[in-house]
Amino acid sequence: MGRLNDQTRGQKEAAIRAAMDRLLRGEIPPGGKCDVKTLAATSGVTRAALYSTYLHLKEEFERRREQLREAGVIADPREAQIGRLKDQVGVLQQRVVDRDEEVAALKVFRTEAVSRLAAQHEEIVRLRAALASTSNVRDLSVSRNRVPRGS
Repeated sequence: MGRLNDQTRGQKEAAIRAAMDRLLRGEIPPGGKCDVKTLAATSGVTRAALYSTYLHLKEEFERRREQLREAGVIADPREAQIGRLKDQVGVLQQRVVDRDEEVAALKVFRTEAVSRLAAQHEEIVRLRAALASTSNVRDLSVSRNRVPRGS
C-alpha cells in the first residue's frame, strides 16, 4: 500500500508541476489568477494539501512567480492589464490637470479681452461725444466731393 501512496503522490506532484508551468506561462483559467488557490484548483489538490503535503511545490511556485515578476515577465495577464490601466489612468489624470490649467488660462485671457474691449468701447464713445460737441471740426468727406474753384 505504501507503494501505491508513493505512486499517487508522484502523480499529484506531476499534476501540480504541470499546473504550475501552465500558470507561469500565463495560461490562466477563466476567473483564476496566478496564485496558490488557482494552482490547487487546476492541479486537482486542495489548498490544504499544498500547504502541508506539497509545501515544497507551493514554495517553488511562489519563488518562480516572484522571479518572473522581478524579471518583468508577469505571469498573470490580469496583473498586466491592471498595470496598463493604471498607466492609462495616470495619463488621463495628467490630461485633466493640463486641461484645467488651459481652461484657467483661457478664463484669464477672456477676462482681459473683455476688459480691453470695454475700455476701447468707452474710448470710442468718448471720442464720438468729443467730436459731436466740437464746432471747429470739419467733415472733410464733404469737401472732397466739391470741385475746386477755378477749374
